[in-house]
Amino acid sequence: MANIKSAKKRIKVIAKKTLRNKMIKSRTKTAIKAVVTAVTDGNKEAASAALVRACSTIDRACSKGVYHKNNASRKKSRLTKMVNKVGA
Repeated sequence: MANIKSAKKRIKVIAKKTLRNKMIKSRTKTAIKAVVTAVTDGNKEAASAALVRACSTIDRACSKGVYHKNNASRKKSRLTKMVNKVGA
C-alpha cells in the first residue's frame, strides 16, 4: 500500500476512472451485441436502427478516450459491413 499522500490520491483517482471506463465499455458492448443479434435474426430494419445507436455509443466512448479513434472506426466499419450483408 502507498505511504505517500499523492500516491494514495492517485490510487483513488485511478479507481474512479477505471469504473467509469468499465461502464462505458459495457454500454458499448451491449449496443454492439444488439446489432449482432439483429443481424443473426436477419432483421434489416432492427439491425439498421441498432447500428445507429451503436455507432453513436462508440463515438461517445472514443471522445471520452476509452477507445482509440482507429479502434472505434474499425468497430463501426465491421458492424456496418455486417448490416449491409443482411440486405444483400
